[in-house]
Amino acid sequence: MKLKYLFIGLVAIMFTSCSEDLMDRINVDKANPTAETVDGKFVIPGSIMNTAYNTISGNYAWYISSFTEQEFGTGNNQLMRTELRNVSEYMATSCFNNEWNATYSTLKGLKEVIEKCGEGGPNYGQTDVLGMAETLTALNLGILTDLHGDVPYSQALQGIDNLQPELDSQESIYTAIFNLLEDAIANLEEGGDNVGESDILFGGDCDQWLGLAYALKARYKLHTYFRNRNVLNEVIAAVEAAIDAGFDGAQLDVFNGVTADNPWSAYWWSRYYTGSSTTVDNLMLERDDPRETVYNIDYFGENIVGEPGDAAAAKLVQSVNCPTWLDNGAAPIHVFSKSELYFILAEAKARLGQDATDDMATAIEASFEDYAYSDAYPDYTEFDPSTAADYIASLPVTLKEIMVQKYLSQCRDEQIEAYNDIRRCKALGEEFIVLTNPKNMGSTGNTWPLRLPYGSSDVTSNPNVSAAFGTGNNAGQYIFTEPVWWAGGSR
Repeated sequence: MKLKYLFIGLVAIMFTSCSEDLMDRINVDKANPTAETVDGKFVIPGSIMNTAYNTISGNYAWYISSFTEQEFGTGNNQLMRTELRNVSEYMATSCFNNEWNATYSTLKGLKEVIEKCGEGGPNYGQTDVLGMAETLTALNLGILTDLHGDVPYSQALQGIDNLQPELDSQESIYTAIFNLLEDAIANLEEGGDNVGESDILFGGDCDQWLGLAYALKARYKLHTYFRNRNVLNEVIAAVEAAIDAGFDGAQLDVFNGVTADNPWSAYWWSRYYTGSSTTVDNLMLERDDPRETVYNIDYFGENIVGEPGDAAAAKLVQSVNCPTWLDNGAAPIHVFSKSELYFILAEAKARLGQDATDDMATAIEASFEDYAYSDAYPDYTEFDPSTAADYIASLPVTLKEIMVQKYLSQCRDEQIEAYNDIRRCKALGEEFIVLTNPKNMGSTGNTWPLRLPYGSSDVTSNPNVSAAFGTGNNAGQYIFTEPVWWAGGSR
């Protein structure tokens, strides 16, 4: 009898256990797995996409294109107000909130990948995944601090464990960026084959990732030139290391079965808020630049080129000329172009009094190739990239011309870095690009932002960010008066 009751008890326990196991399985949302259950390598493709579409592109780039005058804000809406330097448009915390949140979301996912690949983590030993995550972290963190200055970092990305992180100084963030890149370089040199073809940027090629890490090191070292005049040899060494790794630029191809329309094209098709600027067009015309036929297209039959600050043109809809690439949804997104790499090398050599002829030529040739795919639209333009050689031969090899050519090359989709160049050259007392918008100076002073405001999600919920943004009449005013640290400011 005792055995009978014991058996019944064991069966009851077994069914209870099975029931609990079954409920555990039922309660798992397989469509939305938790971060802890996702292999780090599966986070890399989404992080690449988010970096290209949300951080490099989006409102950051669109608004900045008006500040750099590489494109003209039109369409009688947001970019029109920006073009006319209505400061309430881009001083508001809501202006860049989506990009602010998206970049932090990307950084959060990459932090989890780095932890998983660390010692004791479930992906320990996947050095290629770790190196990719560290490189992407450095890129996103670099853009975030370059645009906003001091931002939360060392105490951030912890979710509910710390909802009000303090701000890190830009100087300390740059130290973190260089540490990330050094670790990435070591891990990518060790290599691995864990991501493979799901790597939508390089197809799992660790050498290309290594080149990107060195290229980013060169970029961010150059940013600090105002603070450290001895950094140029380090810049050159980093560029040469990228070249030795076989780096030929990093661009995300669209219409490859994974991604969608180029964000610039999608933005233009839906709103027509941006067009060609006379600042760029005049520089091209002065040089008889063949790229002018690609940059300035009479798309709407009105033949209007936007003169920075022109209220009448800014209020027009579907009238201002535009670059041909805006009508090309298949245009690749530059994560880091080959032309930027060689322009960095040319600038560093020119500042050191070295011969930069070949490097400047390679940079311009790469830019011509970037413009060349627009020839798919022969109704608008005929452009032959092989004309680069004759054009290059007509140019002086000077620091000024290097910076002008870099500015023209970055009209494609690298406005953020052009904005960085203008600000760091201004800190050095240099004005290679003359901005012509008369509304850059208003009745109350400067209206050209020296940085961008924080996102509203943190200004409203984090007292540390709120204090940095300011309150009352001073709220947001610092963006017009305080340069970022690498441009001579204190934060």
